[in-house]
Amino acid sequence: MKETMNKITITIDGPAGAGKSTVSKALAAQIGFVYVDTGALYRGVAYEVKKAKFDYKDKNELAGLLREITFDCKMQNNTFKLISKGTDISDKIRTNEISMLASAVSALPAVRSALLGIQKDIAIKHNAVFEGRDMGTVVFPEAEFKFFLIADLKVRAERRHKELPDSSEKLNKIEKDMEKRDYDDSTRAESPLKPAHDSIVIDSTNLTIDQVVEKIRKNLKIS
Repeated sequence: MKETMNKITITIDGPAGAGKSTVSKALAAQIGFVYVDTGALYRGVAYEVKKAKFDYKDKNELAGLLREITFDCKMQNNTFKLISKGTDISDKIRTNEISMLASAVSALPAVRSALLGIQKDIAIKHNAVFEGRDMGTVVFPEAEFKFFLIADLKVRAERRHKELPDSSEKLNKIEKDMEKRDYDDSTRAESPLKPAHDSIVIDSTNLTIDQVVEKIRKNLKIS
């Protein structure tokens, strides 16, 4: 892996609501790295699956959809934007429904394979902070710096509830869905959610974003 990675790669993994996105964006901005929201890529696939209205478990139909998908990413006013076929779908992929569907499609080898190349190309071209669920274990197992964020389930659910554009979604349902997603993601056979053996685990339950970023920066050995 290292022979193909000519830039510095930082991975930040963890379950939903642990603070990965906010921490990763803040860290990348402070050290001048590119921020890559890998979860948005899977949400994007989930959105396209829902839009196409077909059974994603049908391998032929899924393969056809994956061949047609074209994603582009950009930062706008310090906000990550995901573009699909020229259309900004950033807000559309942040619903709880898409979040649950993303968990299901992300477990499929065909989906992970289709997005793997995109992520590796970014790492070759840029110093980058990748946040996701298997960045340090599968995508970049030999990344220079790996971190895994955790937090109390209730705290994570409250954070996610505040982030959702549709605030009418019940906090209790979000917490139950999040608990199910934690279980599904950590027990799946394909790229389960877990810390890399050499990652640094940080509990963000009682920490501010700045405090988490500070902990990470203390463990970075870059100029």
